[in-house]
Amino acid sequence: MISVIIPAYNEEGFIGETLRLILRSDTSTPVSPSHDPSDDLPVEVIVVANGCRDATVAEVQELSADFARRGWMLEILALPEGSKTRALNAGSARARYPTQIFIDADIHVSPGLLAALARVLDRPEPCYASGRPRIRRAKSWVSRQYARFWQRLPFMASGVPGCGVYAVNGPGRARWDQIPEVTADDIFVRSHFTPEERIAVPDTYSWPIAEGLTRLVRVRRRQDQGLRALAEQLPELRANGERTAPDGLHKLRLLICDPLGFAVYAGVALLVQTPLFANRHRWERGRGDDG
Repeated sequence: MISVIIPAYNEEGFIGETLRLILRSDTSTPVSPSHDPSDDLPVEVIVVANGCRDATVAEVQELSADFARRGWMLEILALPEGSKTRALNAGSARARYPTQIFIDADIHVSPGLLAALARVLDRPEPCYASGRPRIRRAKSWVSRQYARFWQRLPFMASGVPGCGVYAVNGPGRARWDQIPEVTADDIFVRSHFTPEERIAVPDTYSWPIAEGLTRLVRVRRRQDQGLRALAEQLPELRANGERTAPDGLHKLRLLICDPLGFAVYAGVALLVQTPLFANRHRWERGRGDDG
């Protein structure tokens, strides 16, 4: 039994497809020896609309009947203020089931991802899991080069990054009370688990990358700021941190393999250090819908 928690802030035009793909998930395969293969895995989906000023809630409500026909629960929580961490905390507190999967509102899951996560989390020991991330093809040329190179970095290619999708079992969820007001919620959760307690399943999921150089720099700066803030506020979590930057030899191999992608990625990293692309908003997704 799993609870899927989706924080949603002005996700009109995105949340519907995310929910439809979740609804198409194949969860009829055995999750544990006691699970009947003919039974559908019980799933509840909690969408936490936080401070939405668009038609996000209405778009979710349109799919209520589809979820009911499958026998899955779809619940909407509406919070007055926009805060992803508050949305995550509210959804987690509302969840009926101990196994919890946190999914961003613009993520597209592959059909087997939910069942695969439920299967590896079905254990008494604390556990964290995620699928293999894939970046959807960007419209912007610079974003395509950046994405191609980024996916080749060790952290993305062989780690368990949990970018946009991460899941924990009951004993794992018990390791923290509330996610603090940080932008790096995925890193906060992942840092509560040792590398040995993190499991990557082969099933994939995808999300859209920031479109264009300006938005790439703004989003990358926000990510870097979130990492620094988390390290300052909760230094004890560094114990479970892993080295993510490639060493010199690995960088050379990446440069030889993809010199154009290397140049774009390095250029964005350099521009992050300049004030030319200062974030205009506290939350910057960079999809093109928020300027």
